[in-house]
Amino acid sequence: MPFFLLLFVAVPVAELVVLIKVGSMIGALQTVALVFLTAILGAWLLKQQGLATLLRARQRMNSGELPAQEVAEGLILAAGGAMLLTPGFITDFFGFMCLLPFTRQWLVGQVIKRLTIVGSASGFSFNGQPGQFGGEQGPFGDQKPFDRDANGDIIEGEYRDETETHHDRIDKK
Repeated sequence: MPFFLLLFVAVPVAELVVLIKVGSMIGALQTVALVFLTAILGAWLLKQQGLATLLRARQRMNSGELPAQEVAEGLILAAGGAMLLTPGFITDFFGFMCLLPFTRQWLVGQVIKRLTIVGSASGFSFNGQPGQFGGEQGPFGDQKPFDRDANGDIIEGEYRDETETHHDRIDKK
């Protein structure tokens, strides 16, 4: 909690300092015009990148895949758009980093590495740790939420128990 409080106080103060410095160097009117220009450019870039991400998500859903990458990109795009609408050059810098495809994909990779949400019939766990929404206990007792290969990808498949029960052996005789 103190981190966010510090963030909400420090960022506006830092933005004011930068705006005053830039204004003293290039003039107040030019500084205001630059702030509007970055907002307009950011809105255009947000629209372009948002539509491209939406189309990729739709294609993945149509092919039967989950658009996890695109959902994460959409969240980062929304955060970047909010930062670009906030007046100031520091938030504009971070907003543009969220909107540019190569830096956004790097950010998505970092987020996906750190956050794994796993669903089971009894609830959800975050990063493999049971949380308030349930744990790793499934409907058939203790079980791992998903098996993953060396790359961290989920291995999907079906299985069938071929062991015979006592009754099956008696019925065959």
